[in-house]
Amino acid sequence: MDKINKSKLYKLREVIRNSGSLVIAFSGGVDSSLIAKVAYDELGEKSIAVTIESDTLSGRELDIAKRVASEIGIDHKIVKHSELDNDDFVKNPIDRCYHCKKEEMDIMKDVASSRGFDSIAFGVNMSDFGEYRPGINALREEDFFEPLVEAGIGKDEIPDIAASLGLSNYDLPSTTCLASRIPYGETITKKKLERIEQGENFLHNLGIKQVRVRNYNDIARIEVDDNQIEIVVRNRKEIKKIFRELGFIYVSLDLEGYRSGSMNEVLEEDKKG
Repeated sequence: MDKINKSKLYKLREVIRNSGSLVIAFSGGVDSSLIAKVAYDELGEKSIAVTIESDTLSGRELDIAKRVASEIGIDHKIVKHSELDNDDFVKNPIDRCYHCKKEEMDIMKDVASSRGFDSIAFGVNMSDFGEYRPGINALREEDFFEPLVEAGIGKDEIPDIAASLGLSNYDLPSTTCLASRIPYGETITKKKLERIEQGENFLHNLGIKQVRVRNYNDIARIEVDDNQIEIVVRNRKEIKKIFRELGFIYVSLDLEGYRSGSMNEVLEEDKKG
């Protein structure tokens, strides 16, 4: 780890230590895992990682969250919750994440209150502000703790810092909730979420690390990293068979490859129009 990242890790330790006690919104991704690791190192039993087990969290990601929390040693609480009970979420407006994050914050506040803890941390980092993130607006309305931002840490630095602390998921590709695969305005249902998850699990089992199955009613648009497009092409017949069984009539491969926030591209086009 270079001197800059060492300095930022030192700052991260300081801001977390100064929180006194901390509830971490814990997805099992590398961002929240870094916060959880440092929080446990600095605060011990005055820290807790909270994972929301919901329809939009894949079973694969829940398993990773359980494993990483166990490796860290931090107290790990799993709270079951369904966003599908929230009509503002199910309608899938462009600020869908805002409504989801509001519910998530209420859950974290309940845990903090029951434990008598002072602060609640979310895994927002410096790089998140260059993208459309209505969920961050929800967090900032209530002034939640953003330790990675306070330490000046962005997404390019996180894997290096996480690796230096021995986190097994330091190179885990970024993840988002399953609902982010459904175009804005298209109703979110449990069935759609389940077939997205099953399709992505199948592609992961082919050895593809970073993947998104974008759900357009009966059409699946597959995004993978450029260097793994060949895997999809090589297995296209089997992929078509499995995806047809999941209920997709058409299966397409996005030749641009995976990119974060691709579902927001339509918003940029609307602005141009």
